[in-house]
Amino acid sequence: MKVKDILSKYIKKEASVKEIVDYYLSNIEQKNEKYNAFIKIFDREFIYDQVIRSQRMIDEGNITPLVGIPIAIKDNINVKGYPTTCASKILSNYISPYNATVVEKLYAAGAIIIGKTNLDEFAMGSTNENSFYGIVRNPLDPELVSGGSSGGSAVAVAADMVPLSLGSDTGGSIRLPAAFCGIYGLKPTYGVVSRYGLVAYASSLDQIGPFSKYVEDLFMIMQVISGFDPYDSTSSRDFKPDFVDDSMNIKLAFRDVRGLRIGFPTKIVDDPAVEDVVRNSVNDIIRLLEDNGAMIKEIEFPYLEYAIPCYYIIATSEASSNLARYDGVRYGFRANDCEDVRTMMKKSRGEGFGLEVKRRILVGTFCLSSGYYDAYYKKALKVRNIIKKDFQNILKEVDFVIMPTSPTLPWKIGEKINDPVQMYLSDIYTVAVNLAGLPSVNIPYYKYHFPVGIQIISDHFQESKIMSLAYIITNLLGS
Repeated sequence: MKVKDILSKYIKKEASVKEIVDYYLSNIEQKNEKYNAFIKIFDREFIYDQVIRSQRMIDEGNITPLVGIPIAIKDNINVKGYPTTCASKILSNYISPYNATVVEKLYAAGAIIIGKTNLDEFAMGSTNENSFYGIVRNPLDPELVSGGSSGGSAVAVAADMVPLSLGSDTGGSIRLPAAFCGIYGLKPTYGVVSRYGLVAYASSLDQIGPFSKYVEDLFMIMQVISGFDPYDSTSSRDFKPDFVDDSMNIKLAFRDVRGLRIGFPTKIVDDPAVEDVVRNSVNDIIRLLEDNGAMIKEIEFPYLEYAIPCYYIIATSEASSNLARYDGVRYGFRANDCEDVRTMMKKSRGEGFGLEVKRRILVGTFCLSSGYYDAYYKKALKVRNIIKKDFQNILKEVDFVIMPTSPTLPWKIGEKINDPVQMYLSDIYTVAVNLAGLPSVNIPYYKYHFPVGIQIISDHFQESKIMSLAYIITNLLGS
């Protein structure tokens, strides 16, 4: 059911919050062992305390966009009193002492937080094969990767274990798993959703965002989780959430595509690295929009080829700094039988971090080291500004850019795990959006043998517009 359908059942007394929550808990019990989407399901007492509170809100007529709606949270977002492991051994015994701002907002809206979802360790990965708690499997085909790093959150929604979930997107970590699992995933503008309580991977790139099966549900959850937060110094004061009205109807920015200027990067779509089914799907969407009155304009990204090296230099450098705090001294895993503090730190980090995290820390430390800072990190920051200007120039000419989320369909588990460069290249069409701080939404296209992810990109703070276009495309497709 869509979120609004569940709310309607509550208002009409056709279902109680407990009945809806029990339905999803039953699905989790049946499916999680197969797909490994959840690291932690919260205690029933904790869940049912939330249920009682939400039911009271409904009975008193206090209807919010998410009251009584079960939601899963990626396990790099803090929930007070429960583990926040980041799918890493080094944080396996860490209990969060406070709630993330998004969690506080969900509680205030009466949402039911069910549990914490699996991810690539410290959100580093594109397939969710890098978790200390095991691989997350794709519900469309368990032999395929789910996408990462927010694979658990995507699978929880795609497999009907929850109607909504939260993930984080550093370079495509919401949009890529949404594409691979055939659902919607929104990466908001940097600063629109508070990062307070999100464990940092790359602080200038990370952004919390939602997954859903229905595009309307993105409007509902964004109404709750977005907006200024004084606890987050990067939170924007300029953004005011205005996605639903008082009757919980979504507020569309426009109702048809006539006159919209759509940017279409032909050279990207025609690249031999793009699989035929992906190319055909994007072309289908462009023709659909053109047939319904949109103006299609061919665009070019002159510096897109530099996005991957630029992103991985900046992201790994920031990760090297952010992950220095996990040293076995203050919190988290601590190695035993160490002669001195230095040995304890080395052993704790060596035993606590997985291979991909170690790889990225080493790359980032090298890029920040004396003699290489100017050659790598400083130069990457300059390239980032050039990529931002690319987008600024393009978005002066068009209202939206439509392009593939991934150049390929999901591959088999284990197929690329030993080739990190190939893994990194799967993010080639998503990382530039994070470098520029722009919003982007993945929409699933189901015409061919497997759903294809297509992303819509627009200017800063245009979440309402990209979700409106996604809604109209979905209706034009009849899905």
